[in-house]
Amino acid sequence: MNRGRLEAFSDGVFAIIITIMVLEMKVPHGADLAALRPLLPVFLSYVLSFVNVGIYWNNHHHLLHTCRQVDGRVLWANLLLLFWLSLFPFCTGWMGENHFAAVPTALYGVVLLAAAYSYLVLQRAIVVANGGAAAPLVRAVGADRKGLVSRLMYMAAVIAAFWQPWIAWALYVAVALLWFVPDRRIERVLLQEEEVKSGSSRAK
Repeated sequence: MNRGRLEAFSDGVFAIIITIMVLEMKVPHGADLAALRPLLPVFLSYVLSFVNVGIYWNNHHHLLHTCRQVDGRVLWANLLLLFWLSLFPFCTGWMGENHFAAVPTALYGVVLLAAAYSYLVLQRAIVVANGGAAAPLVRAVGADRKGLVSRLMYMAAVIAAFWQPWIAWALYVAVALLWFVPDRRIERVLLQEEEVKSGSSRAK
Protein backbone atom coordinates (compact mmCIF):
# COMPACT_ATOMS: atom_id res chain seq x y z
CA MET A 1 0.00 0.00 0.00
CA ASN A 2 1.30 3.46 -0.86
CA ARG A 3 1.13 6.49 1.40
CA GLY A 4 -1.73 8.08 -0.50
CA ARG A 5 -3.99 5.08 -0.04
CA LEU A 6 -3.18 4.86 3.66
CA GLU A 7 -3.95 8.54 4.13
CA ALA A 8 -7.22 8.30 2.19
CA PHE A 9 -8.39 5.36 4.31
CA SER A 10 -7.45 7.18 7.53
CA ASP A 11 -9.20 10.38 6.43
CA GLY A 12 -12.37 8.39 5.85
CA VAL A 13 -12.22 6.97 9.37
CA PHE A 14 -11.65 10.44 10.86
CA ALA A 15 -14.72 11.73 8.99
CA ILE A 16 -16.87 8.83 10.22
CA ILE A 17 -15.76 9.37 13.83
CA ILE A 18 -16.83 13.02 13.72
CA THR A 19 -20.14 12.11 12.08
CA ILE A 20 -20.95 9.52 14.74
CA MET A 21 -20.10 11.98 17.52
CA VAL A 22 -22.47 14.66 16.27
CA LEU A 23 -25.25 12.11 15.88
CA GLU A 24 -24.98 11.44 19.62
CA MET A 25 -26.52 14.87 20.24
CA LYS A 26 -30.25 14.17 20.16
CA VAL A 27 -32.65 16.89 19.03
CA PRO A 28 -34.64 18.24 22.02
CA HIS A 29 -38.44 18.07 22.03
CA GLY A 30 -38.91 21.64 23.25
CA ALA A 31 -38.74 24.72 21.02
CA ASP A 32 -37.20 27.19 23.48
CA LEU A 33 -33.68 27.74 24.75
CA ALA A 34 -34.46 25.98 28.01
CA ALA A 35 -34.81 22.73 26.05
CA LEU A 36 -31.14 23.00 25.10
CA ARG A 37 -29.89 23.22 28.69
CA PRO A 38 -29.82 19.44 29.32
CA LEU A 39 -27.73 19.04 26.16
CA LEU A 40 -24.97 21.36 27.38
CA PRO A 41 -22.73 18.62 28.89
CA VAL A 42 -23.11 16.52 25.72
CA PHE A 43 -22.28 19.54 23.58
CA LEU A 44 -19.19 20.42 25.64
CA SER A 45 -17.98 16.82 25.40
CA TYR A 46 -18.56 16.92 21.65
CA VAL A 47 -16.60 20.15 21.24
CA LEU A 48 -13.64 18.77 23.18
CA SER A 49 -13.65 15.52 21.21
CA PHE A 50 -14.09 17.35 17.89
CA VAL A 51 -11.01 19.44 18.69
CA ASN A 52 -9.05 16.33 19.68
CA VAL A 53 -10.00 14.46 16.51
CA GLY A 54 -9.11 17.56 14.49
CA ILE A 55 -5.71 17.75 16.18
CA TYR A 56 -5.02 14.08 15.41
CA TRP A 57 -6.18 14.50 11.81
CA ASN A 58 -3.93 17.54 11.33
CA ASN A 59 -0.83 15.94 12.86
CA HIS A 60 -1.53 12.58 11.19
CA HIS A 61 -1.56 14.36 7.83
CA HIS A 62 1.84 15.92 8.49
CA LEU A 63 3.19 12.68 9.95
CA LEU A 64 2.40 10.68 6.81
CA HIS A 65 4.19 13.24 4.65
CA THR A 66 7.46 12.07 6.22
CA CYS A 67 6.62 8.51 5.22
CA ARG A 68 8.28 7.45 1.95
CA GLN A 69 7.86 3.72 2.60
CA VAL A 70 4.84 1.95 4.09
CA ASP A 71 5.29 -1.55 5.49
CA GLY A 72 3.22 -3.90 7.64
CA ARG A 73 4.35 -2.27 10.87
CA VAL A 74 3.13 1.12 9.71
CA LEU A 75 -0.21 -0.32 8.61
CA TRP A 76 -0.86 -2.06 11.92
CA ALA A 77 0.35 0.91 13.97
CA ASN A 78 -2.00 3.15 11.99
CA LEU A 79 -4.90 0.76 12.61
CA LEU A 80 -4.09 0.74 16.33
CA LEU A 81 -4.34 4.53 16.41
CA LEU A 82 -7.62 4.48 14.47
CA PHE A 83 -9.01 1.85 16.86
CA TRP A 84 -8.56 4.07 19.89
CA LEU A 85 -9.82 7.14 18.05
CA SER A 86 -12.92 5.18 16.98
CA LEU A 87 -13.83 4.86 20.68
CA PHE A 88 -14.11 8.64 21.02
CA PRO A 89 -17.84 8.73 20.11
CA PHE A 90 -18.74 6.18 22.80
CA CYS A 91 -16.64 7.82 25.52
CA THR A 92 -17.78 11.30 24.50
CA GLY A 93 -21.45 10.35 24.65
CA TRP A 94 -21.13 8.46 27.95
CA MET A 95 -19.26 11.30 29.63
CA GLY A 96 -21.67 13.95 28.40
CA GLU A 97 -24.85 12.01 29.18
CA ASN A 98 -23.66 11.44 32.74
CA HIS A 99 -22.59 15.06 33.30
CA PHE A 100 -18.87 14.27 33.66
CA ALA A 101 -19.26 11.61 36.34
CA ALA A 102 -16.06 10.04 37.66
CA VAL A 103 -15.94 6.72 35.79
CA PRO A 104 -16.94 8.04 32.33
CA THR A 105 -14.53 10.96 32.71
CA ALA A 106 -11.71 8.61 33.72
CA LEU A 107 -12.46 6.26 30.81
CA TYR A 108 -12.32 9.22 28.44
CA GLY A 109 -8.82 9.93 29.74
CA VAL A 110 -7.78 6.29 29.33
CA VAL A 111 -8.82 6.39 25.67
CA LEU A 112 -7.01 9.70 25.16
CA LEU A 113 -3.89 8.23 26.75
CA ALA A 114 -4.11 5.06 24.64
CA ALA A 115 -4.51 7.15 21.48
CA ALA A 116 -1.47 9.24 22.45
CA TYR A 117 0.66 6.12 22.95
CA SER A 118 -0.67 4.66 19.69
CA TYR A 119 0.41 7.81 17.88
CA LEU A 120 3.87 7.34 19.41
CA VAL A 121 3.92 3.73 18.15
CA LEU A 122 2.98 4.95 14.67
CA GLN A 123 5.79 7.50 14.76
CA ARG A 124 8.32 4.82 15.63
CA ALA A 125 7.00 2.44 12.97
CA ILE A 126 7.41 5.17 10.35
CA VAL A 127 10.95 5.86 11.56
CA VAL A 128 11.92 2.17 11.26
CA ALA A 129 10.37 1.87 7.80
CA ASN A 130 12.03 5.04 6.52
CA GLY A 131 15.69 4.87 7.40
CA GLY A 132 15.83 4.54 11.17
CA ALA A 133 17.91 7.27 12.79
CA ALA A 134 18.32 8.97 9.41
CA ALA A 135 14.55 9.34 8.88
CA PRO A 136 13.29 12.94 8.57
CA LEU A 137 10.78 12.29 11.34
CA VAL A 138 13.59 11.77 13.87
CA ARG A 139 14.90 15.28 13.25
CA ALA A 140 11.40 16.73 13.30
CA VAL A 141 10.18 15.17 16.53
CA GLY A 142 13.41 15.19 18.51
CA ALA A 143 12.87 14.42 22.20
CA ASP A 144 9.11 15.06 21.80
CA ARG A 145 8.75 16.78 25.16
CA LYS A 146 5.34 18.06 24.12
CA GLY A 147 4.09 14.52 23.62
CA LEU A 148 5.56 13.37 26.94
CA VAL A 149 3.94 16.25 28.84
CA SER A 150 0.60 15.44 27.20
CA ARG A 151 0.73 11.79 28.23
CA LEU A 152 1.65 12.69 31.81
CA MET A 153 -1.27 15.13 31.95
CA TYR A 154 -3.64 12.44 30.72
CA MET A 155 -2.39 10.07 33.44
CA ALA A 156 -2.93 12.76 36.06
CA ALA A 157 -6.42 13.44 34.69
CA VAL A 158 -7.46 9.79 34.93
CA ILE A 159 -6.47 9.75 38.61
CA ALA A 160 -8.06 13.14 39.29
CA ALA A 161 -11.36 12.01 37.74
CA PHE A 162 -12.05 9.83 40.80
CA TRP A 163 -11.37 12.75 43.13
CA GLN A 164 -12.57 15.87 41.31
CA PRO A 165 -13.82 15.21 37.74
CA TRP A 166 -13.66 18.92 36.89
CA ILE A 167 -9.87 18.81 37.37
CA ALA A 168 -9.67 15.97 34.87
CA TRP A 169 -11.82 17.96 32.46
CA ALA A 170 -9.55 20.99 32.87
CA LEU A 171 -6.49 18.84 32.12
CA TYR A 172 -8.12 17.44 28.96
CA VAL A 173 -8.84 20.98 27.81
CA ALA A 174 -5.28 22.07 28.66
CA VAL A 175 -3.76 19.31 26.51
CA ALA A 176 -6.08 20.20 23.63
CA LEU A 177 -5.00 23.85 23.89
CA LEU A 178 -1.37 22.72 23.97
CA TRP A 179 -1.83 21.03 20.59
CA PHE A 180 -4.42 23.42 19.13
CA VAL A 181 -1.74 25.36 17.27
CA PRO A 182 -0.57 22.92 14.55
CA ASP A 183 2.80 21.30 15.17
CA ARG A 184 5.18 22.94 12.69
CA ARG A 185 8.23 20.76 13.41
CA ILE A 186 7.55 18.29 10.60
CA GLU A 187 6.71 21.08 8.14
CA ARG A 188 10.03 22.78 8.86
CA VAL A 189 12.06 19.60 8.32
CA LEU A 190 10.25 18.79 5.06
CA LEU A 191 10.77 22.36 3.85
CA GLN A 192 14.48 22.11 4.64
CA GLU A 193 14.68 18.87 2.65
CA GLU A 194 12.98 20.51 -0.33
CA GLU A 195 15.39 23.45 -0.16
CA VAL A 196 18.38 21.06 -0.08
CA LYS A 197 17.02 19.15 -3.07
CA SER A 198 16.37 22.37 -4.98
CA GLY A 199 19.89 23.58 -4.22
CA SER A 200 21.37 20.28 -5.41
CA SER A 201 19.34 20.41 -8.63
CA ARG A 202 20.49 23.94 -9.40
CA ALA A 203 24.11 22.95 -8.71
CA LYS A 204 23.86 20.19 -11.29
